[in-house]
Amino acid sequence: MLKLRLKRCGRKQRAVYRIVAIDARSRREGRDLRKVGLYDPINNKTHLNVPAILNFIERGAQPTRTVYDILKKAGVFKDTRIPFVGTL
Repeated sequence: MLKLRLKRCGRKQRAVYRIVAIDARSRREGRDLRKVGLYDPINNKTHLNVPAILNFIERGAQPTRTVYDILKKAGVFKDTRIPFVGTL
């Protein structure tokens, strides 16, 4: 099963996260299938590859809660009706 989740990058106390498509069984820093975005919580910037994200979601990838919130805030789900499916 594929997941869209955050992968930590950057230095100590200055975390930057990549949004990646990755196998659900992989560890956080594991090998990803594709990088589909970047999230910088310190500068509050987001860069997304929306066609790639929608392609992975259509193929069954499920975003984690945090990634879902980032995508929703960026307006990725305005045209599509993709509900959050995950565990609480």
